[in-house]
Amino acid sequence: MENPTVVTSMADKVTINNAADISVIIGYFVMVIAVGIWSMFRTNRATVGGYFLAGRTMTWWPVGASLFASNIGSGHFVGLAGTGAASGIAVGGFEWNALFIVLLLGWLFVPVYLTAGVITMPQYLKKRFGGSRISLYLSVISLFLYIFTKISVDMFSGAVFIQQALGWNIYVAVIALLSITALYTVTGGLAALMYTDTVQTFVIIGGAFVLTGFSFAEVGGYSALLARYSAALPSATVSLEPQRYNISPQCYTPREDAFSLLRDPFTGDLPWPGVVFGIAIVGGWYWCTDQVIVQRCLAARSLSHVKAGCIMCGYLKLLPMFLMVFPGMISRVLYPDEVGCVVPEVCKMVCGTEVGCSNIAYPKLVVSVMPSGLRGLMLAVMLAALMSSLASIFNSSSTLFTMDIWTRIRPQAAESELMVVGRVWVLCIVAISICWIPVVQAAQSGQLFDYIQSVTSYLAPPIASVFFLAVFVKRVNEPGAFWGLMGGLAMGLCRMVPEFWFGNGSCLFPSACPRLVCGVHYLYFAVLLFCCTSLLVLLISCCTEPIHEQHLHRLVFSLRHSKEEREDLDWKDQERGRRARRQAAEKKSREKTEHEAVADEEEAPKSGICRLVGWFCGVGGGSQDAEANEQGVDEASEQLPDISEKPLWKYIMDANALIMMTVAVFMWGYYA
Repeated sequence: MENPTVVTSMADKVTINNAADISVIIGYFVMVIAVGIWSMFRTNRATVGGYFLAGRTMTWWPVGASLFASNIGSGHFVGLAGTGAASGIAVGGFEWNALFIVLLLGWLFVPVYLTAGVITMPQYLKKRFGGSRISLYLSVISLFLYIFTKISVDMFSGAVFIQQALGWNIYVAVIALLSITALYTVTGGLAALMYTDTVQTFVIIGGAFVLTGFSFAEVGGYSALLARYSAALPSATVSLEPQRYNISPQCYTPREDAFSLLRDPFTGDLPWPGVVFGIAIVGGWYWCTDQVIVQRCLAARSLSHVKAGCIMCGYLKLLPMFLMVFPGMISRVLYPDEVGCVVPEVCKMVCGTEVGCSNIAYPKLVVSVMPSGLRGLMLAVMLAALMSSLASIFNSSSTLFTMDIWTRIRPQAAESELMVVGRVWVLCIVAISICWIPVVQAAQSGQLFDYIQSVTSYLAPPIASVFFLAVFVKRVNEPGAFWGLMGGLAMGLCRMVPEFWFGNGSCLFPSACPRLVCGVHYLYFAVLLFCCTSLLVLLISCCTEPIHEQHLHRLVFSLRHSKEEREDLDWKDQERGRRARRQAAEKKSREKTEHEAVADEEEAPKSGICRLVGWFCGVGGGSQDAEANEQGVDEASEQLPDISEKPLWKYIMDANALIMMTVAVFMWGYYA
């Protein structure tokens, strides 16, 4: 029996320090930077449409690869494997649910977003309902969710991996990762991200397949995993005085239903009604209304390419169960004392936190099972997952802040100013996210994926409800949508604030949060919150004036093919912004004319540096006339792509969607 005092901290053991591993990592970074530079020369980064939507020229395969890579960050590797190690395969339901939801995105939601002519989701709500309070709220809450459930989680999980592999301090690892990610995010725009995402998707899948093969070989195959998982008990629980903590066997004994996807509705850690309905609601928000995902679809050159990209992403989403969840469970079998630790002193020694070390399941497997060279490949895989996810979020959050918040503060902002503001905003959210990492580290008993889903379940369902009703119900109006969002936010905060105040607790130290507040599973709460918000939206909408149909052409699903002219509810704001930009450009032009000789003389010595910086950031180094400036800001939002499809490709896409749903139903049934 192993004494817990000899369990060593992986942070003190540098594992990736040989020439083969380092060469693979350097080669990976050279490849990514080369692809990023190549894509910078292919697209126009100096306009809003070029920087934020890649000029709407992307084909289906980079769209599908980018959807997958943006979703599968290092948080998935660490979080899915960690929750799989702790409780089994049920967490895979979050991934397989996406096979259905991503079809809703391509077939129902994107056609409306395209005909609406928007580049951000708050812009859609502003056109759909008018006013500015709904779009402002959505911008703020989306940025909040990005910072506290995506950026900080991805940074933490990537740093956990590097800490296990290289022995670096977690904050040193975070800063190193962010430096490289910010380089091609700030310079390249969406096109650079989507092309690098495509390369990194192949790296992620290839490396994960290699690790899965080594892992199953090490454990003895799938049948051996089935037999050995239930006996993966940490020896440290009997080495210390159990009475000191009153450790219950259920705190360290693997679940009996570990290999069941659908679990008991009352006693299951992921009850099946919550998995079926709750995940669908949270997934509907993420896949159909989140800026990070939708922005990739809006960059496609046609609706057929959008659908093909969604199908490609759906098939790829079959893989995480086998490439992340099962390896996490194997890690629990092979290293029960570290991955399955429950005694606080031991956990603190192993991974730096007392609530559990399931988050190190995947990194532990990599540094222990993979041979030299391939360990470097897997570190490159984790970095690819981290960087693609972070870069996508950076670009989308800068889009939200620039187009929906900064243009409200400064409607006269020139195009070059918008480009600079979008890039500076990235640095701000990075700083905030780093400060939030300690909270992420301790949340949800150390199970990262549960933290992500619980916070999302408290804040996202009202947004999902409003978007769903906005797209499919013409009768819904601005007062109903706004007060529905406010009511849903109040309900969500009533659950989230006490949970963070009292703490999530752990099996060893239960939370003091009242059962009436925190006793309802977060997936059940998501269903309740969605239904209450929907009822409130419909009730208030029916009691107030409806929106006339002349304002709804091509903004709701039933009118997506309408050819009639639409009178936008936000036309005054659009016209005010155009007028302010035109006046600012004309003023600048007059000043340029009056002082042309002096200005040219002063700028001459530094023109070379200015041109270099301007090229690097894609904002240009010289003057722009008023017409070009105004056109650049408005070009992306005023294009109305044709959503008609060629009959042959339409039937091919529909057939592929049916095949993918059949595969998904079979997988759910097999593991249910």
